[in-house]
Amino acid sequence: MDAESLLLSLELASGSGQGLSPDRRASLLTSLMLVKRDYRYDRVLFWGRILGLVADYYIAQGLSEDQLAPRKTLYSLNCMEWSLLPPATDEMMVQTSVVKGRFTGDPSHEYEHTELQKVNDGEKVFEEEVVVQIKEETRLVSIIDQIDKAVSVIPRGALFKTPFGPVHVNRTFEGLSLSQAKKLSSYFHFREPVELKNKTLLEKADLDPSLDFLDSLEHDIPKGCGWTALLGADF
Repeated sequence: MDAESLLLSLELASGSGQGLSPDRRASLLTSLMLVKRDYRYDRVLFWGRILGLVADYYIAQGLSEDQLAPRKTLYSLNCMEWSLLPPATDEMMVQTSVVKGRFTGDPSHEYEHTELQKVNDGEKVFEEEVVVQIKEETRLVSIIDQIDKAVSVIPRGALFKTPFGPVHVNRTFEGLSLSQAKKLSSYFHFREPVELKNKTLLEKADLDPSLDFLDSLEHDIPKGCGWTALLGADF
């Protein structure tokens, strides 16, 4: 949700039963405008909320003028004070993959995981149990990155790529038509393309380089991946 149209977007999303109180909405709208100003972002998106046992994480992302440049992710526990999260790494993904269950809502909380590690003692090699501590903040970074890569989606035409490379918001985009909205080919993963780079020149021949520069949902494996149900039954 773009911070500039946040109140309307929250109203549209409230039908799921997970809304925000008027106080939270007001705090969120004001603080995200300040985040945009202070960090000098081109756009600020309200990513969503991750529920915790003692507190919830409110997540926002700052985008630069190039919309596909690495996004900056921030979190807040009160919708007023925001903390910047570090970028996700492969090491974080591996480290946090063993953590299960709900978030506590305390970013300093440490999960404990016992694993076997090989130890060299002269010519002998043996395994010993080592307790590894994993911070909840690290887990938060990993989860947000995984969700982004899997389900962050934009409609075709919302962004356009210039001949020089940067990707910008298409100010003339007014939404998809009813017929287009029913097609998976009208939606793209909002991340750096993966599958597109593996396509042949023949497969790319019918693509518009200014609009079709991301991975389309229609090529996700397995076919559909539940997207059809999401897009569709009410049309």
